[in-house]
Amino acid sequence: MSAQRPAPAASGGPRRGPLGHGPMGGLGQPAAKAMNFGPSLRRLLGELRPERLVIVAVLVLTATSVALNVVGPRILGHATNLIVEGVVGTMLVQQGMPVGMSQAQVEQTLRDHGQGKVADLISTMHVTVGQGIDFHALAMVLLGVLALYAGASLFGYVQGWLTTGLVQRTVYRLRRRVEKKLGDLPLSYFDKQSKGEVLSRVTNDIDNLAQTMQQSLSQLVQAVLTLVGVLAMMFWISWILALIAVVTIPLSAFVTMQIAKRSQPQFVEQWRSTGTLNAHVEEMYTGHALVKVFGRQQAAQETFAVENESLYQASFKAQFISGLIQPSMMFISNLNYVAIAVVGGLRVASGAITIGDVQAFIQYSRQFTQPITQVAAMMNLLQSGVASAERVFELLDEAEQSPEPADPAGVPAVRGRVAFEDVSFRYVEDAPLIEHLSIVAEPGQTVAIVGPTGAGKTTLVNLIMRFYDVDSGRITLDGVDTRTMDREDLRSRIGMVLQDTWLFGGTIADNIAYGKVEATQEEVVAAAETAYVDRFVHHLPDGYDTVIDEEGSNVSAGQKQLITIARAFLADPAILILDEATSSVDTRTEVLVQEAMNALRAGRTSFVIAHRLSTIRDADVILVMEHGQIVEQGNHEALLAADGAYARLYRSQFEEAAAPVE
Repeated sequence: MSAQRPAPAASGGPRRGPLGHGPMGGLGQPAAKAMNFGPSLRRLLGELRPERLVIVAVLVLTATSVALNVVGPRILGHATNLIVEGVVGTMLVQQGMPVGMSQAQVEQTLRDHGQGKVADLISTMHVTVGQGIDFHALAMVLLGVLALYAGASLFGYVQGWLTTGLVQRTVYRLRRRVEKKLGDLPLSYFDKQSKGEVLSRVTNDIDNLAQTMQQSLSQLVQAVLTLVGVLAMMFWISWILALIAVVTIPLSAFVTMQIAKRSQPQFVEQWRSTGTLNAHVEEMYTGHALVKVFGRQQAAQETFAVENESLYQASFKAQFISGLIQPSMMFISNLNYVAIAVVGGLRVASGAITIGDVQAFIQYSRQFTQPITQVAAMMNLLQSGVASAERVFELLDEAEQSPEPADPAGVPAVRGRVAFEDVSFRYVEDAPLIEHLSIVAEPGQTVAIVGPTGAGKTTLVNLIMRFYDVDSGRITLDGVDTRTMDREDLRSRIGMVLQDTWLFGGTIADNIAYGKVEATQEEVVAAAETAYVDRFVHHLPDGYDTVIDEEGSNVSAGQKQLITIARAFLADPAILILDEATSSVDTRTEVLVQEAMNALRAGRTSFVIAHRLSTIRDADVILVMEHGQIVEQGNHEALLAADGAYARLYRSQFEEAAAPVE
């Protein structure tokens, strides 16, 4: 073992939140970025490319459904004409006109009697004097309309079923990409982001995106096609009335854009505030015991109140402003309805169009403004969904960890020689931590690393595991640069027990077997016996099948640590890293675990980070770190004899009058 001493450098580390646990537990605040609606919407639509064939089918079905719905009012107008013509034919008999008189004769007779306006009205009809309502023809028309609307509904149902499938498949693929992205992100990303913020993007934002696509995708397509179809029918019936209706389009678009422009920033703030609030709640829940110990409940509640108020204000503004769109559209629609009714009535009176055509046109005017109103009503949902989409895309666009080598180097039989060769590393660009460090751990050696908090002990472990890559120099495993190895292959050779234990939801046996998925029950029990887990498991209701939650709340802190140690035993790694692995066990158990670890370390290269120096007396080499440097190295007796930094640390723990630690 050798060490090269560089000049002292200031220590640094990743940014951490108030309840952070070193580089792997830091919390940060989400960055609020300006919303870029257009590009984000186009990118969101681009996520639908794998569903092209389904989208074509949806468009065909939607177009067919819309066409049938659009034709319906025109045919109903014909039914109205049949009723009106039958009533007029009966009324003419009552006025003394002979049955069977032709329509031309009726018109001439009316004009001769000074009833020119009535004659103009009848000129657009097909009246037979004495003939009442043709109920057979009326019934056939109504049955035809019923068939049209039934067919439109059927096509609409199928289209809805296909749309639901394509949306859910799209969101399914997006979730898979996000999950893969989380695995490919460097640890530095999680150092700078709070857990609640990341979880909010993965859960809340994707769920909101799914809801938006489900509710708006088919409705938007249907609204556009309805708008086109209705406009065509309106021009077919009366181009004058159609022009009156068309005037509302630019007015509606202008009002919608003006309102949307003011509501969109509020939706961005709404989801940013949601992420911040989730981060605070998650942090307070995870550390609730610590919050109570230090009497910070009131401060936590005050912080929650501030963040909750911020979310309330943003949500209220977003929903209220965007909610103004629909009543504005309804007002414009009503103005349009009045204008069409008045002008249409005058056109009927002049004999330009029939009553049935006006009735159909009024229906079309409602159908014409309905998609505009519908789109306007969906703008708040669409804006919220696109805001969530941008947050998800921001996560997907984050820089990933350096890619795996195309032809990774392998170490078939790991001996366990680990060497730091002129290694420099810093978490923050302008805050040097480790500078020009060179150390060698020979196969089978137990290397203990001690030093004050922030000296860089855990950083060495992070570099060995390639949680971070060195800025310069290299780290080798049996002479092979670890950066040329596949990360999974490298980490499969290393067992790690951290000070911060972590258990997964499942049984105790499952948690132990996490280190070796294919392990048999006998191997799990053997590892548990070696790590003294077996001593307390039999006192639990279901033994090894006892289910523990993710926080391990139904086992003690010491028992959790023993389970993680058993996990490392089972993995049987070539290199062992212990980061204060016995910090949560009692003194008697610590002695037993130390004996088991001595057996485990036999023949393996072991790195032991320790604050309690009693646990590393038998280490082959002890490295004393300060400010990212190795300031002393040697075995326990030699370092005590040197009366340096190690001796001061030792005396501070074991002598009654502790010397101050420099």
